[in-house]
Amino acid sequence: MSDYNNLSEDELESVIAQAQQTLIEKKNNRRKEVIAEIKALAASINLTVDIIDDTKKHPSKNAKIAAKYRNPQDSSQTWSGRGLTPKWMQALLTSGYNKNDLEI
Repeated sequence: MSDYNNLSEDELESVIAQAQQTLIEKKNNRRKEVIAEIKALAASINLTVDIIDDTKKHPSKNAKIAAKYRNPQDSSQTWSGRGLTPKWMQALLTSGYNKNDLEI
C-alpha cells in the first residue's frame, strides 16, 4: 500500500472512486456466483427458483408530492391537492377565491 498522506486531494478522490468501483464489481460478481449456486442446488432436486432483483431502486411510496396550490396571504401554506382540503384553502374558497386562482 502506498502512503496516502503524500497524495493530493484529487489523487485521493481518484483512489477512493476506483476503490468504490472495484468494491461494487466484486459485490456484483459475488452476487452472481451465489445466485448460480442457488439455482444449481435447486436444479439438483428438480426445483426451479425465480430470483427477485431487489437491488433496483424503486420510487418511495412516501415521496413528497410537489405543492399545487399556495395561499396568497401566507406563502408558507401550500397543498399538493391530495387528501383533505386544508382549512386555509376552504376559507379562501368560501370567501370567493377560485381554486384556479390559488394554483402555483
